[in-house]
Amino acid sequence: MNQLTIFSQKRISWLLLIGTALGLEITALWFQYFMKLDPCVMCIYQRLAIFGIFAAGFIGFINPKSRAFRSIGVLLWGVSAAWGLKVAIELVQLQSNPSPFATCSFLPEFPNWMPLHEWLPSVFMPTGMCSDSPWSLFNVTMGEWMVVVFIIYIITFGLFSLPSLFGSLRKD
Repeated sequence: MNQLTIFSQKRISWLLLIGTALGLEITALWFQYFMKLDPCVMCIYQRLAIFGIFAAGFIGFINPKSRAFRSIGVLLWGVSAAWGLKVAIELVQLQSNPSPFATCSFLPEFPNWMPLHEWLPSVFMPTGMCSDSPWSLFNVTMGEWMVVVFIIYIITFGLFSLPSLFGSLRKD
C-alpha cells in the first residue's frame, strides 16, 4: 500500500477536505454579508459545488477505512469539483466577454424537489449579476480564483483517489 492510500484511510485526510470547503463557504458568506458583494447565480452554483465537496469530506470522514464510504466520498468530490470548475470557467468567460446576448439567469435552476434558494435564501439566493466583477486580488478576479480552487481540488482528487481505488482493486 502506498502512502497516499494509507493517508486516504485516515480521518485527518477527510477532515482537511471538510476544512478547506468550510473555509471557502465562510469566505463566500463573508464576501456576501460583510463586504456587500452580491453573488450571481453562477456564484451560487459554485457555492453548491463546494457544499458537495464538503459533503464528500463528511462521508469519507464517517468511516475512512470502509472502501464503500471512501468511494462514495471520492465520487462526490470528483463530480462536485468538475462541475464547479465548469461553472467557474463559464463565469470567467461571461465576465471576460460581456455581451447582452450571453447572460445568466436571475434565479437558480434547482430541481422542484430541492428549491434551495427558497429553503435557505440567505445562502442560495442570487442577488448579483454574472457580468459584474467587483473584487480582485493580484489582478485576478474572484471567478478566476475559483477556477484555480477547483483545479486544485481536481488535482488533489486525482492524487488522493486514484492510488486508493487502484490499490483497492488490486487487493480484491
